[in-house]
Amino acid sequence: MFVRGALAAVLLLVLSPAPAQAAPAASDVRWSVQPSTAKGPDGRDYVIRRAAPGERLTDYVGITNLTTRPLTFSVYGTDAYTTDDGSFALLPAARKPTDIGSWTTLGATKYTVPANTRLDVPFAISVPADATPGDHAGGVVASIAEPQTTASGQQVLVDRRVAARVYLTVAGAVAPTLKIDSVRLEYAQATNPADGGVMTVRYLVHNTGNLRLSGTGTVRVTGPFGWELARTGGMVIPELLPGGSVTVTEKILGVQPTVRLAAEVSVVPASFEQRLPTVSRGTGVWAWPWALVAVLGAALLYLILRLVRRRRRARATALDSVRTPAA
Repeated sequence: MFVRGALAAVLLLVLSPAPAQAAPAASDVRWSVQPSTAKGPDGRDYVIRRAAPGERLTDYVGITNLTTRPLTFSVYGTDAYTTDDGSFALLPAARKPTDIGSWTTLGATKYTVPANTRLDVPFAISVPADATPGDHAGGVVASIAEPQTTASGQQVLVDRRVAARVYLTVAGAVAPTLKIDSVRLEYAQATNPADGGVMTVRYLVHNTGNLRLSGTGTVRVTGPFGWELARTGGMVIPELLPGGSVTVTEKILGVQPTVRLAAEVSVVPASFEQRLPTVSRGTGVWAWPWALVAVLGAALLYLILRLVRRRRRARATALDSVRTPAA
């Protein structure tokens, strides 16, 4: 694998964050970053460590130059966060870290790696005495900033970054907790009433604890009197860092309109050291069966018209009997 245990390369156009993507085809610069030791990689996918407040840890990342010329990298630590879609991401280079990235130090800010060579770079994490218990996530980044010309001829500085993830658990009281902050429903009927409709369920899952967590979410749709109309399979909730959140969207087809529909979302946290409780939240949406309403309305109108005609005939018959003299 090109980058084992490393975050995908991130292009930063004019030092502003952009979605992760592969290196431009016009560039021949290639490198990888992975957890290592003083003697070379040890098979870890990520740097995962535990420490007490006030403790100092040392570790290594291996930076491998995969080109035929020497490359000079800026190497630094930074913080991680959960993106809106639930992905793991690192702060842009221009943003100063305030958590584990600020605790991470290296012997130098730049390292030159010869062609087709790996350099094992030591780094240290000095945990503050007042560090909060729980998980802290970040990465050790090796980056190269290169000037490039856009299709319009504009000169831009592209900061290409590859990083090894770092997870640190600080000793102390832990509180692994997931919460469903909100549930929103939308219902749209199909053109053919027999097909029911489409219910769109959006719910926000928030990691309100101090440990990284993932889980599985399900949605149960019911009609009046708790009549179950649909149930989804398990939706994987990606790993959320403490404080992170993700909005999950599910579309459920063939839901029949029953005037009032309810949806209950349940999220089961992934297996942990202890069994964590399932969290649930529900809400409802109006779903009028307009086709049935139209049929019933037409039938009611027909009955009213028949009743009116019958009364008119009866009144006309009564008037005729009054006007016609008896024989």
